[in-house]
Parts: sequence; C-alpha cells; structure tokens
Amino acid sequence: MTTRLTTLSNGLRIVTEHMPGLKSASAGVWVMAGGRHERAEQNGIAHFLEHMAFKGTKRRTALQIAEEIEDVGGYINAYTSREMTAYYARVLEADVGLALDVIGDIVLNPAFDKKEIEVERHVILQEIGQALDTPDDIVFDWLQEVSYPDQPFGRTILGPEERVSSFSRKDLQGFVKEHYGPEQMILAAAGAVDHDAIVVQAEAIFGGLKARQQAAFQPAKFLGTERREIKDLEQVHFAMAFDAPGYRHPDVYTAQVYAMTMGGGMSSRLFQKIREERGLCYSIFAQSGAYEDAGQITLYAGTSAEEIGALTQLTVDELKRAADDMSEAEVARARAQIKAGMLMGLESPSSRAERIARLLAIYGRVPAVDEAVARIDAVSTADVRRYAGELTVSDAALALYGPVENAPTLEAIRARLRG
Repeated sequence: MTTRLTTLSNGLRIVTEHMPGLKSASAGVWVMAGGRHERAEQNGIAHFLEHMAFKGTKRRTALQIAEEIEDVGGYINAYTSREMTAYYARVLEADVGLALDVIGDIVLNPAFDKKEIEVERHVILQEIGQALDTPDDIVFDWLQEVSYPDQPFGRTILGPEERVSSFSRKDLQGFVKEHYGPEQMILAAAGAVDHDAIVVQAEAIFGGLKARQQAAFQPAKFLGTERREIKDLEQVHFAMAFDAPGYRHPDVYTAQVYAMTMGGGMSSRLFQKIREERGLCYSIFAQSGAYEDAGQITLYAGTSAEEIGALTQLTVDELKRAADDMSEAEVARARAQIKAGMLMGLESPSSRAERIARLLAIYGRVPAVDEAVARIDAVSTADVRRYAGELTVSDAALALYGPVENAPTLEAIRARLRG
C-alpha cells in the first residue's frame, strides 16, 4: 500500500492510498465540522446540511446526483459525526473522476432550494421520531448528554425537533461559510487510484476556495450525571459511561483492550458472567470510543425490571474484579480481536479512505498500520489491570429507559465501585 499526501496552496489536503489489484475505489471529502462545532441554536444543522447536499446543486438535480453515480454502478452516501461530516462514493476505477466531480459539486454548490429544505426537514423529523421510538438508540443519546451536560459535545447529532423545525436557508449557508473552508477539508481516496490525477482534479474543483480562519470549538469535559426515563416497556435499557482517553492519550489502546476484555464479544467477562452464567439479559456489551480531546468507555445491557438490580451489581463487581485478576489470556485474546477487526476492515477501499482521512485529521499524518498494531501489542496485562483500577474511581454517567423505578442510582453505583 502506498499513501501519498499533497496540500494545495489554500490548505486543502489530498491523501490517497493505492491498493494494488483492486478495480474499484472509494473517494470522498471529510469536513471537520460535526455536532461539536455547532452553537446551541445550531444543534442539528451539520446533519441537516449533510441531507441537503443530495437535494440538488447549481448543476444537478437531486435525481441527477443519484443517477450519475448509479448509472456506472456506484454508490454515494454521507454521514455526520460529532467531529466530522463525510461525503463519499464507491465506484469503479474508470469513474473516480466522475465521483470526485459529483462530490465536489454537492459540497461546494448546494442549491438549498426552499421547497427541498421543507421536504428534507420532514424527513429529518421522521428520523428523529424513529430514534425516539428505538430505546437502545435513544438511550445512548441521553448517555452522551449526561456525560457532557450543557456542552456541544453532549448534544444529539440529529438535534431537537424545535431546532430542526426552524432552520432556514440562511442558517445553512451561514454554517457552510463558517466551517467549510479548505483547511477544514480532507479529500481522501483509496483503492484503484492515481494520486497525481486526483490532485490535478482537486485543484480544479477546490483550488478556488479561499483560506479562512478555523472556528475554535469548546473542549469536552466529562461531568457524569444521571438520566432515567420511566416508560412502560418490556425491558430496562441500561447504559453507563466512564471518562476515557482521547486519540492522542498514551492510554487510548489500553482503554480499547480493557473494553474488549469486559464486553467485546461472547468470551468477554460481562457476556459470560451475566448472560451465559446467570441469564440476566440477551444483549450486553462494552466498547471504547475516542475523540480529539475526550473518550468514553460505554456499557449497555437490556434486562427486565426485576433483574436490573442484580445485573447492575454483577456488572459493577466485574469492573472491580478486573483490576485484580485480569489474566494474560484475556488480554492476549482482546489484542487479537482488536487487530483482526482493524485489519479485516481495511480490506475495503471505503474503510481505507475513511482511515487515512481520520488519521490525517487527528495526527496531521497517516501512521502506518504496523504502527497501530505495535501499539496494540504493547498493551500489557499490568496496563489493563492498572486502567481497570483507575476506572473504578473515575467519573461515571448513567442513562436508564423503561420500567426503571427501582433501578439503582448513579450514586449507589459509584459507592459500590469505590467500596
């Protein structure tokens, strides 16, 4: 694999990774403008803007955007996260130029037709309604909110209905003007790609963008609190979070290994103890997430109102026990799972393009895959035990949804963790 990086005079970065033997490629634009870059009155606008990109440009109608990519058998999509908005396409080798032309058009020239804004507003409100009707989705939005209360980092990406209902064409244009500068964009492509040809085309499409000062965002500060929503559901949806390292912290891989040992698969501690041995739930897992200046270890389980007390106690006890008896075999298995998941994922050009875009945004360079593997392999059992011990005295947040009247409080959980 060959990774190449070129920066245009206006600051836009172009990074590619040639993957020999492939006949297809993935290419897109990653913009450092996500949920955390919104002011309170803008909450949800980054996601709204992502939707509007496909609703027509000055050159193409919404139908033409879809047809031009699908006529050549390609696929186009976008997503909004807390730190980025991405617009990308997967096409055959001969159609990379077309994909870049379409993506450049939807990013730089959205029409923001007032009629289409109203149509898409209704679509997004339906999406919000669907999320509210999906307990194991909405509980994570609430968990984010109580982990980072009154902060951009804690707000939902979709935004509240009242905000989404009020966004105007002027609001969308203002967010683009504020956040869609060339220094905030990365054009990434992987697969059957020609770096030099992409640079030439990128200069033609994006070279005219004027550099602008990047807007600062509010640093994230974990301030764990609690939210419980009582509703007549079949299950209690239990989600808990702990403060964890960001991307650049030395412990970021230790946190990943720890989360994998606790709830990353069927052999993990929580799955074995709580589901397999006690039958207290169907679904239970733990995961680690990292961002530029923050991170979270999150736990989730769904159980009955009668079993939530026992499930919580067992979960806390397993978290505590990990600091004393985490085994070499468990850590080795977790390292293997993380490496395999990463390497298997990188067999697709879409995953490769996303990886190089994200790493360039985080580090200003693209570390080799072997570097990540080496850092995972360097995590020792002693590291995981130390991290497990630190976690039991760190800040925590709790979100509960369903028949939760008798569920343990966050205060009670903290007391048991530290007792």
